[in-house]
Amino acid sequence: MNIAVYGFNIVAARILDTRDLGALTALFGILLVGTVAAFGLQATTARRIATSPQEVDQIIGASLRLTMAVAAGVGLAVAASSIGLTPALKLSSYWPVVLAGAALVPLTIMGTLSGIAQGQSRWGTLTAIYLGNGVGRLVGGTVAMLIDPSPTSAMVGIAIGSWLPIVAGAPLMIGHWTMAARGTGRHLLREVTMSTHALLAYFVLSNMDALIARNRLGEHDSGLYASGLILAKAALFLPQFVSVVLFPDLARSTDDRARLRAVSIVAGMGALAVAATVALPDVAQILTGGSKYAEVSDRLWLFAVSGSSLAIVHLLVFDALARRAHGIVVMIWVAVAAVLAITYGVGVGLTGLVVTMATVSAALAVVVYAAPVLGRDTADRLG
Repeated sequence: MNIAVYGFNIVAARILDTRDLGALTALFGILLVGTVAAFGLQATTARRIATSPQEVDQIIGASLRLTMAVAAGVGLAVAASSIGLTPALKLSSYWPVVLAGAALVPLTIMGTLSGIAQGQSRWGTLTAIYLGNGVGRLVGGTVAMLIDPSPTSAMVGIAIGSWLPIVAGAPLMIGHWTMAARGTGRHLLREVTMSTHALLAYFVLSNMDALIARNRLGEHDSGLYASGLILAKAALFLPQFVSVVLFPDLARSTDDRARLRAVSIVAGMGALAVAATVALPDVAQILTGGSKYAEVSDRLWLFAVSGSSLAIVHLLVFDALARRAHGIVVMIWVAVAAVLAITYGVGVGLTGLVVTMATVSAALAVVVYAAPVLGRDTADRLG
């Protein structure tokens, strides 16, 4: 899935001009923040199934019912936000943000389907769902941009392609609509809300630089920053299979061994990504849009550092959710505030923005890993 999404980003960088690429990258930020509810549903569903396999039918039934309401709410909320986001992101039309809301309906449903497969370790089905998401975006978005190279057309293709993972995961929904036990939905909603809050904070942090670049930098520089973000997102997305595959183990673990193993794998992959970018800058430039973005080529390694640091934070967030250690949300919001204070209070350019993201993310990863608030005793108190 992440490879296909990365492929689409490369295609978009080739088809769109610098200004439109900056706009599309900002729209991707909206999509990623909007999928926070989907990830909350996925994490909660997977954790509950992994730790209570004897109640799988009741858990699936309650999750599906809750998901349909959440999907409709998220889609409508994002579409309504077009009134404010369109001028803030300097878009020429309300339609791109409205279409982002339309795409988030199936993407939210996908979250629960992924959690059902993940919690039962049905890796074949989970792979099909993820491939459906990646291929749907790549094919739908690319075809739409070839017809009309604009952010609006790209979002039309993405909104249509986002239904492909639902087709792939549809068998998981069969026979579970009437199985929810009394009270299950209420407890599920509480956990989903807490998980979603933590994930919202994370996705705000990991995507805020795209929005800040669009808002604070000129159109040309925001396009250059968007090019660098292709590499940052690659470094962020590629290790995410670790949190997916190891999530059931993290949920069942009673010590820190699973956590240490997962963090070591992600950190190692990040170090390789940074080293490869430093050693092969010309290849990195090709992968981030080519010669028209050459102005940022000497700073691409900073984007690799930023993405790799956020990948470690991503793993630690899901480790916290696996153990219901929701205290992590406070530290993430502090990091968000720090980025805002530096970028708007001090004022930074392209280089300063990526350095700020890399530094704050790395510091957050260290603090989250070491913080006692994430211990299992805290998780138990938070329920």
